[in-house]
Amino acid sequence: MRVLLTGHQGYLGTVMAPVLTAAGHEVVGLDAGLFADCVLGPPPADPPGHRVDLRDVTADHVAGVDAVIHLAALSNDPLGSLAPDLTYDINHHASVRLARLARDAGVRRFLYASTCSVYGAAGGGDSTNLVTEDAPLRPVTPYAESKVRVEDDLHALSDGDFSPVFMRNATAFGYSPRLRADIVLNNLVGHALLSGEVLVLSDGTPWRPLVHAADIARSFAAALVAPREAVHDRAFNIGSEINNVTVAEIAEQVAEAVTGSRVVITGETGADPRSYRVDFSRFRAAIPGFDCEWTVKQGALELADAYRKHGLTREDFERRFTRLAVLRAASDAGAVDDTLRWRR
Repeated sequence: MRVLLTGHQGYLGTVMAPVLTAAGHEVVGLDAGLFADCVLGPPPADPPGHRVDLRDVTADHVAGVDAVIHLAALSNDPLGSLAPDLTYDINHHASVRLARLARDAGVRRFLYASTCSVYGAAGGGDSTNLVTEDAPLRPVTPYAESKVRVEDDLHALSDGDFSPVFMRNATAFGYSPRLRADIVLNNLVGHALLSGEVLVLSDGTPWRPLVHAADIARSFAAALVAPREAVHDRAFNIGSEINNVTVAEIAEQVAEAVTGSRVVITGETGADPRSYRVDFSRFRAAIPGFDCEWTVKQGALELADAYRKHGLTREDFERRFTRLAVLRAASDAGAVDDTLRWRR
């Protein structure tokens, strides 16, 4: 199968591309390259791809493609809050435009990287009330709201030939050759190694569902080839119930993985309204035999080993592997304009 993978030079795409290739697919990437240099360790071997902004995709980019895996986005809540108009322009409007172009080109399956953040404060952490895909969507950030809008619009585009699938990923963690340090587990492990403190700025009580980047890659590879009737126009939570944990519990597991570190919960940012525990059984039912392989503790150990092995520095941790800092640096240097497009 010829697969267009958007965001192939991002945190998740860099992990997913070799998984798809190993499964026998011909992978073609598409990425603006804003985070292509965020590499920790040996440079990854990227598939052939298009260096193009998602907003500038044309019909030529989807010609001859059997399926699209759409990861590319302005990806996290601080970025979305800083520039909500850009978040909606890129994450919502450009994503739907890509889907229309793909449908018109005869692409039959469109796997969309959504997020469990669409549930917002749903569930309240009640262990008897795990959030399913049928729960009300209550996004509390522009990033999550943009994901809800895309799901709605892709649903309207679905038909007998075009199958969108909504992969609502839990919060990602784990090592990728293109690292992100601004997601919870990756961030806490970095703080622990660099300062000896597992620093939690919230009160530690919110529940978070977590999932390893490699398990996300495996789930997309499985959904790509699943029978149409199993996945057509359906939403799936991607993760494992064992990784429904509070932020304080994540911090404790990091402290166990990083010898000599201690947990510090400051509470300075107060309670986070995003708190939910998630049910992941629908995807397991649709894809018999699939289950996630990584626990939070295993991910913390993996990250600590990778950070040590590849010499993570505080400068890299705070600037090079933090999305907001990377974009601010590019803007300050005049490399990108105020719409986050590369200057020619």
